[in-house]
Amino acid sequence: MAALLPASPVALAFPGIQWDPMQKLRLTSPEKHILRSAEANPIDYTLCDAEQSMTYAKALLKVLAEASGASGPSSKVSRQKESLNEEDALGMLYTDPMGVVTHYAITKLYDVVQCLREKKISSGVSLGSTFYNEDGNLIDEWRPLLRVLHLGGGGDAFAQRGAAYCLTFILMAGCASQRYTTNPLQKMNHSSVKEPLAALISWITSQLQSSASSSLSLVTPTLTALMSCPEARILFADSGGIGYLSRHIRNGCRGTKQRVSGGTASVQQLYELCFCLWTLTYECNNSSSIRATFARDNAVNSLVDLVSTAPREKVVRVALSALRTLACCTGNFTVSSGDSSSRKEITSATFLNEMIGCGLIKYIDQMKERQWTDPDIVDDLETLHKLLHANFKEMTTWDVYLAEVQNGSLEWGILHTEKFFKENARRFEGTNGDFSVVKILIALTASHDEEVQSIACYDIGEFVRHYPNGRTIARTLGAKDIVLKLVDHSNEELSRQALTCVSKMMVQNWQDNNMNMFIRESCNIHINS
Repeated sequence: MAALLPASPVALAFPGIQWDPMQKLRLTSPEKHILRSAEANPIDYTLCDAEQSMTYAKALLKVLAEASGASGPSSKVSRQKESLNEEDALGMLYTDPMGVVTHYAITKLYDVVQCLREKKISSGVSLGSTFYNEDGNLIDEWRPLLRVLHLGGGGDAFAQRGAAYCLTFILMAGCASQRYTTNPLQKMNHSSVKEPLAALISWITSQLQSSASSSLSLVTPTLTALMSCPEARILFADSGGIGYLSRHIRNGCRGTKQRVSGGTASVQQLYELCFCLWTLTYECNNSSSIRATFARDNAVNSLVDLVSTAPREKVVRVALSALRTLACCTGNFTVSSGDSSSRKEITSATFLNEMIGCGLIKYIDQMKERQWTDPDIVDDLETLHKLLHANFKEMTTWDVYLAEVQNGSLEWGILHTEKFFKENARRFEGTNGDFSVVKILIALTASHDEEVQSIACYDIGEFVRHYPNGRTIARTLGAKDIVLKLVDHSNEELSRQALTCVSKMMVQNWQDNNMNMFIRESCNIHINS
């Protein structure tokens, strides 16, 4: 999934660059000569042999190092979003020459990386021969690419995206898993890329911490490329990457449902995020920590959200593939939550239970009725249908309810009835007697989904009714004060369920209309005071 770098907004100024007057770049005569030669000839000619290819790459990296400096992004070019015509672009070369030269160096380095990736190994010229010394170590000149990523202020989106992309393929060429991309006779010191690769992934995760769509557009093209490398996948997962991806997918799905824009991911970004999550599922068979992270960070919930919102068929395809991989993963790992009594075995059944709790069975059953042209989707649907229904038969109603609550995917049905709570009230104590399920329900009253909030209020009220001393427990856990705030909610159903829940916590005769009116008035006084 290699991404194309869009043209620099000042690209029409590149032919006007004159190297001799730019003393700040401190270029030697040979460096100026190879830069001019590269301009006059096709890129394949410049990269015709390993020595010349490395010389040209080093010259571009030096230009980038001197032009970008350490003082932050350029004053004008970095802020330019729209492409300029030739006259305005040349004007920018006059007012902000180093900004234009920075974009020039990034553009040419991108061309070099693209050309080298397409060359046959037999040509003797590769990313390995160009960016790695004879001893197999990464050349020192790579560092300006990382510095561009960390430009202060608003940064330079074009330069950052291009630098991240170039650095990705340069570093992957030095990973042991990518040995097939370089000449087998070439010596490669794989340890020389560990620190740079970790630094690149650290920058990516820092961008993913932002909810802004602009931050996603910077990193998703790079990340999709990186995920083809097992070493990068493991580093990314260890840096919290699975959690970041899951959060962005959930937020993007919420934006799709509510038709909001601005802070949510586009359909293409959702596809790229899901693609990255899918590639990470293949590490579950080999890594106990990655499998545990998938179970901990609600990745299944995010993938089911994608399937349910179905923004595009290609997104559904990759989401189903990821769910299938999790449902079929082999090898059992035990994860400890701090003490021996809370050790939990993470198996494929763990993920299937989560899928059932998120309501995936319903979506799979519905999707099987549709006509799909993609055979992969048909195969994934068949496999998931078989596994989910087999696992569902082995689950008790409490197991299903627990999975639903833990995934925050509450839906009205037989699990949210008086009969269910009469039969299962004692189970709310939990294995450790900490009433963890009640705590989760209280947290779900703050969900972004108003139906989930309504059901959570109902369930808390039913727990209060059917569990001995349930009122005291609910109040001790803070349920009353939290639910009180929802009594005057604009959503009538949520307001009604919140009022009913508070009534159950306060009085025995909670169905009395006069008493409910009195409680509503008391709630208003409490909220406004």
